[in-house]
Amino acid sequence: MSVTTGLFYVFSAVLLFAAFRVITARNPVHAALFLVLTFFQAAMVWMLLKAEFLSITLVLVYVGAVMVLFLFVVMMMDINVENLRVGFWNHFPLAAVVGVVIALEMAAVLMGGFRVIDDPNAVLGVPGGLSNTQQLGKLIYTEYLYPLEIAAAILLVAMVAAIALTLRARKDSKHVSPGDQVRVKAADRMTVLKMSASQAALAPLADEPVQTEKKA
Repeated sequence: MSVTTGLFYVFSAVLLFAAFRVITARNPVHAALFLVLTFFQAAMVWMLLKAEFLSITLVLVYVGAVMVLFLFVVMMMDINVENLRVGFWNHFPLAAVVGVVIALEMAAVLMGGFRVIDDPNAVLGVPGGLSNTQQLGKLIYTEYLYPLEIAAAILLVAMVAAIALTLRARKDSKHVSPGDQVRVKAADRMTVLKMSASQAALAPLADEPVQTEKKA
């Protein structure tokens, strides 16, 4: 067994274990961390398959952006796990049937085998001698340029909509403008006023005993 084959088995075993823990972990934060581990192992498998661009994209996009945002949202929302697990066994039979169907479909595809292509560059329509990243870049920015621009516009609209929904004024919370906080001055926070006394202090009466401190 070669080193590449051994690494493939190691990465695959860790990937399957982490994916199993994603759906069995009771804490959603732990499940998200196991999903991060799953993405890392999948990126390593893609690296062994010489798909460097997809491997780096998986780490940067999903692990570096999506999962970090997901962890931030989960930790800020303070989700009650017990309420989420109510009625789990009622929906388990349907979920088990769907899982069995998906497993049978994947088995039917895998048992059919894969067709081996002598020259993979012939399918892509690019000359040989180019790396995986160069071939993908040529396809994206030539044949698939307009779909790429449409996808970028959709993602931009989604990002702007998410920011607008987050920054909207809520009635159940007190809104403070960051710009007003930055422009505030010390004089705006506190003002010292000198006021005259409303009435004069009372003089002590003559028949009142004067209290003196006794010295030990």
